[in-house]
Amino acid sequence: MRLSEIAWESFHNLDVYAKAPYLHEHGHPFHVLIAEQFDRAQLDELSALATQIRFIAKSDDGMDFLRSLLRNKRVMLYFSQPSTRTFLSFRAACQILGMRIGDVRDSSTSSEFKGESHEDSVRTFSSYFDCIIMRTKIGGLAEKMAWVLSNSERPVPIVNAGSGSDQHPTQALLDVYTLLRSFEARGGIDGKTIVFVGDLARGRTVRSLASLLINYKDVRQCFVAPDRFQIGKDILARLNAAGVKYELLSDFKSILPEADAVYMTRVQDEWDSEKGESAKIDISRYCIGANDLKLMRPNAIIMHPLPRRKEISTDIDHDSRAMYWRQMRNGMWVRVALIAAIFEVDNKIREYHGKTY
Repeated sequence: MRLSEIAWESFHNLDVYAKAPYLHEHGHPFHVLIAEQFDRAQLDELSALATQIRFIAKSDDGMDFLRSLLRNKRVMLYFSQPSTRTFLSFRAACQILGMRIGDVRDSSTSSEFKGESHEDSVRTFSSYFDCIIMRTKIGGLAEKMAWVLSNSERPVPIVNAGSGSDQHPTQALLDVYTLLRSFEARGGIDGKTIVFVGDLARGRTVRSLASLLINYKDVRQCFVAPDRFQIGKDILARLNAAGVKYELLSDFKSILPEADAVYMTRVQDEWDSEKGESAKIDISRYCIGANDLKLMRPNAIIMHPLPRRKEISTDIDHDSRAMYWRQMRNGMWVRVALIAAIFEVDNKIREYHGKTY
């Protein structure tokens, strides 16, 4: 099944899980648009590949090998929405694979300033580059452009690096990888309690990760937020359909002793319909500091997609349970693995690892 075989309206109106087969070719991801396109086997493969890449990159010979894999490929980082970590993570990942990089981070420096549409900009990029990694505040734009390019004379992969307030699939991939690494000696993700805290209604990282966790057995998802920021009904519908155990809570401290992972988020006030709207909501009860660590299990972890504000106190940064800095670095390795899979050089990496280690 390919995107060139289905009309846009038909594809757009499909359930997220029904879209998945159109986004893969030859058993590899081609476009990466939604978290739901990855099943457990694919998550396990990507995570194992990321770990192999980490080991290979420890030596000069290994880095030379990695840089040789895609040295003839060009990638466009089209980030029309502000970003630091995701942009630099993707940039570093592409550099590790030897790709030549172009970027647009400010639409005022592109032809969009002259009135060019986003669609025409992306079509232009596809003329020069072999892959487009895009971050946009316009929900659904990455999906639409993937369909457009698949139906053009030069179909190139689109990687969604954040689309509106709905999806951030590569963040979810790195979050799963962080959970897998953290629980490696504890049976993996199966059977764990994951607590999401903060602005869950508009946090696309939470929405994507909650969907990916459906792939694991007996995971209990707890959503802790003020009513205004509670997780959306569409995500709850997916959890219900999959028979996932979940709870909607407002008391953060009461659930801390039961958490295997606490996933903190900031207030997403860039999505406010009116300036200052989010500031009217008291979020002081949805923060974590040194005193709260006493309530947590000694082997639990604390995650955050960053950037943070006051929801995580800096005085816990050096606690062994603070995983957000490692989480950020994990993102680079997962994105290397993902790009390698898209361009079907992942087997070369496995072969090199098998011969070397």
